[in-house]
Amino acid sequence: MSDIGSALRESWIHGRTVERVAYATGAVLFVSGLAHVGVLLVTGASWSGPLSLRKAATFGLSFGLTLASVAWATSFVEVRPRARTLLLGVFTAACVVEVVLVSLQAWRGVPSHFNFETGFDNAVSMTLAGGGGVIIVTALGFAGATLVGTGATAPSMRIAVRFGFLALLIALGAGAAMIATGVVEARGGQAQLAYTTAGALKPLHAVAMHAILVLPALAWLLGFTAWSERRRVLLVWVAAAAYAVLIAVTGFESLTGVSPLAASPLATTTAAVALAVLAASGLSALSALPRGRGRAKLTR
Repeated sequence: MSDIGSALRESWIHGRTVERVAYATGAVLFVSGLAHVGVLLVTGASWSGPLSLRKAATFGLSFGLTLASVAWATSFVEVRPRARTLLLGVFTAACVVEVVLVSLQAWRGVPSHFNFETGFDNAVSMTLAGGGGVIIVTALGFAGATLVGTGATAPSMRIAVRFGFLALLIALGAGAAMIATGVVEARGGQAQLAYTTAGALKPLHAVAMHAILVLPALAWLLGFTAWSERRRVLLVWVAAAAYAVLIAVTGFESLTGVSPLAASPLATTTAAVALAVLAASGLSALSALPRGRGRAKLTR
């Protein structure tokens, strides 16, 4: 564990300036999400509906975690310094804008999305939609970089980062579809229907978004083991396949309007098996960590 802690400290100390800014910003956004959770618990306010502070909480937690995950995952991707600074800097700024505006509207007691009641609300809604587009463009830039250059990154980490960005693009695509569908309904005078229709894709959006943390974290842990790279690659592929199944099941349920809590026995069992395989992959990596001192092998 001391080696893992040292490696994490080195990621901060030797990280690029833009990466450290992203880590710090992600931490602030995550704390803001926790603060909103605390407010909800203390006040007993509603956890549901477009006016709930739950939305500010989930945006803070999700964007904070995703921003830090993307900054860390891209440290294993070979990108020109200026391009990296631009992409990660814009991604960071867009994440901040999304969380700040959603939190602002939540505290104002008005919906943040699909709200065109006033000029200000319209501006906020369109800015949030535009921010989502910016996040997609920057994610595409990094995803493309994973395909053309990973430097000396180990094959297991390369697979994990590529899969993570692919899943992130699926999550962002689901988010874009939610916004597009909701805007059409809201502009047509069906505000309530906008929230109901767009919300159907939330499970897919949530599940796919955090693969960018889970898979690279698994590959990173495996770098501390004495396993051969071939064995690490095999386990990462197994975990990626399980995560892909989980995304596919969740996506099917979302597209057919079925809640994961009301899914068929087959879908529920398939998702449970996929989760079990993911958990087993993580436990295998943890159990293989040496008791003595070692170094992470993240390069060829």
